[in-house]
Amino acid sequence: MNPLLNRRNFLADSARGLGGIALASLLQREGLLGAAQPPLRPVIDPGHPFAPRDSHFPAKAKNVLVIFCSGACSQVDTFDYKPELIKRHGQPLPGAEKLLTFQGEQGNLTKSPWEFRPRGQSGKMVSDLVPMLGEMADEMCFVHSLTGKTNTHGPGENFMSTGYTLDGFPSMGAWVTWALGSENQNLPSYVAIPDPRGTPQSSVNNWGPGFLPAAFQGTDFNATNPLRNLDRPAGVNAKTDRATRSFLQRLNERHLEQFPGDTQLAARISSYELAARMQLSVPEVADISTEPRNILKLYGADDATNPLKASFARNCILARRLIEKGVRFVQLFNGAYQTGGEGVSNWDGHKKIADQYSKHGPVLDQPCAALLRDMKQRGLLEDTLVVWCTEFGRMPTFQKGASGRDHNPDGFTGWLAGAGVKRGFSFGATDEFSYRASENISTVYDFHATILHLLGLDHKRLTYYHNGFERRLTDVHGHVIHDVLA
Repeated sequence: MNPLLNRRNFLADSARGLGGIALASLLQREGLLGAAQPPLRPVIDPGHPFAPRDSHFPAKAKNVLVIFCSGACSQVDTFDYKPELIKRHGQPLPGAEKLLTFQGEQGNLTKSPWEFRPRGQSGKMVSDLVPMLGEMADEMCFVHSLTGKTNTHGPGENFMSTGYTLDGFPSMGAWVTWALGSENQNLPSYVAIPDPRGTPQSSVNNWGPGFLPAAFQGTDFNATNPLRNLDRPAGVNAKTDRATRSFLQRLNERHLEQFPGDTQLAARISSYELAARMQLSVPEVADISTEPRNILKLYGADDATNPLKASFARNCILARRLIEKGVRFVQLFNGAYQTGGEGVSNWDGHKKIADQYSKHGPVLDQPCAALLRDMKQRGLLEDTLVVWCTEFGRMPTFQKGASGRDHNPDGFTGWLAGAGVKRGFSFGATDEFSYRASENISTVYDFHATILHLLGLDHKRLTYYHNGFERRLTDVHGHVIHDVLA
């Protein structure tokens, strides 16, 4: 007989196990177990789900604006300057001469087609692909050592937006607005602004609520395509519309009085009332024509030679206007997914990166630089955290037989600006070729933990119980990157 399975050993092990359970229970009762602190869940009035709520501790930022470059914008060609890559241009990547990545075998090391130059008082080296953003380098706090978990676009977008590669998890904006509500009760607490060309590859997953209440999903619209189904029906004038809504409100209030404590009914009524208020507030905030001519020119919204840039510039102005109105979380996308249009509509530069990025760079550069400059002049950066990100980076080599770079989740760049972060500062680094993160390696979980921290939220205690698990944006990972905090 196997001695591990005899009755004596079984009874002895059971006794020891019961003793361990008893000891753990005693330590827990006395507060000596060292267990994790309990969750800090927001207290939400179902009738006013978007009412502003207190943070866990004093916040540095009140609002967040995320600029998401869909398609994996290359750090090698924008913000991650590598003199050794220039020096060894055309040589094999040392130790990885026959490296296979997402789309196959890699060729030689290839320097950026764009020169890097020192920018601002900080002297930060930024590529000529984005020279106007380079002028704002003194406002930026770079994280050059980000790492991801996937080299595929859809899961990569999910991971950056939700902390998980799979579908069905809440987005950053959903977590934030669930926790904090909004300062404006006439607009959505969370707005996603898709690129003029369409949605990113993971589409609505980027701003979805996952298992959080549906009220906290992002409302998607942009300056070109206003919010759907918002206009009054033909033949109904404003006076009749107001009277109808007032009558409906009285009916809803009486109905709710008959069912006190019915949180789902209260939530539905609140959603309908917000939709009614948005009939007035959304068209007003989305009407870019009211902006003065000098602002349109600053952003490039009047550029008749580049209609795509002008459209994206109007989205940038819309993002600023939403932040001004107190919308808690705004997610602005640059780049869209189109089947069969590789590299044409987003930053997925596999084949001809010089040609592709020469089109994308100007679309991003002036409008986003103007957005930062405009927000600073208006004092909005004092309370707003601006986040620039992409789903992963790109290789320092060109793909075999192509003139573009393959996917690279092992080392890429994101940056922060505004409330609570150091200005003109760089944290972490990739190796000498921008292939792998090598110094102060950071994960997307760390990035998320830092964003939540700046909003006054403890990422370890902001949890939602779902399917037997205490879920959080950072899963069971993540550390605040304290070195980037001002």
